[in-house]
Amino acid sequence: MRPIDYAVPLDRISHVGQGLSRPECILAQKNGALWISDDKSGVVKLSPDGTQERIGALGGAPNGIAMDKDGSFVVANIDAGSLQRLNRDGASETILDRLDGRALGAVNFALFDSKWRLWVSVSTRTVPRRKAIDEPRPDGYVMLIDGAGPRIVADGFHFTNEVRLSLDESVLYVAETALGRVSAFDIGGDGTLSNRRVHGPDRFWPGALIDGITVDVDGALWITEIERNALIVLPAGGETVVVVEGPDEGPTWFPTSLTFGGPDLRDAYIGSLKMDRLARFRSPVAGPPPPHWLIG
Repeated sequence: MRPIDYAVPLDRISHVGQGLSRPECILAQKNGALWISDDKSGVVKLSPDGTQERIGALGGAPNGIAMDKDGSFVVANIDAGSLQRLNRDGASETILDRLDGRALGAVNFALFDSKWRLWVSVSTRTVPRRKAIDEPRPDGYVMLIDGAGPRIVADGFHFTNEVRLSLDESVLYVAETALGRVSAFDIGGDGTLSNRRVHGPDRFWPGALIDGITVDVDGALWITEIERNALIVLPAGGETVVVVEGPDEGPTWFPTSLTFGGPDLRDAYIGSLKMDRLARFRSPVAGPPPPHWLIG
């Protein structure tokens, strides 16, 4: 089997969308729609014909978004410190802003698994949250919301960022921004986590700050890194590959997340906290279809 050439030259990166505002997170569907977090509304719908529609008026800073089985969105609002539900007609409500009598903190990301359980990352309870990156501290955590309600299933993270599941949903990967590494856990049938370990290098390089993580159909982990405007691939059982590295204000400026889309799930879209559009390139490997792939 020939090794995969993951490298993506900067001149192969194009862009889609315009006038986006804080497009941190992206959801893709088979019908070609992209749904993008947006701090001027809540979510922007980018249709295949290029038209854009802003939905909602959530305030704060919508960060991670997850599509529920009814087509509504669960929004991790990092400034409001809450999970919000946003319907496609723009109506919204707060789902959760406190747990066990305490404010949630900087709610970063939300992810549904195939059982429609919701995994949520909270970066820190420190205010302002930037201090938890400049002066790393283990006050981030991961929460699970299922039929038993919300509960913390793992804590002690140094600025928890995106979380993802392995292809068979037996492993949870957790991005720890302030330490520039990914942690991993085995997932029990009831959602309990065990066997905590570092997945890949303990830090990808000195000063690395990783943000988003995504799994492809081969089980490799794609990782965005914001200090070098980089995209990293960590193949299953393989060596780390730096796929993209670019200058500030370049095509991958401040990359926050990566989503696979397009009809064959090989169009890779990169979110950003600095750009007003999404970066796009053709990936050598497809992503797996997410639970919301076929929702109308």
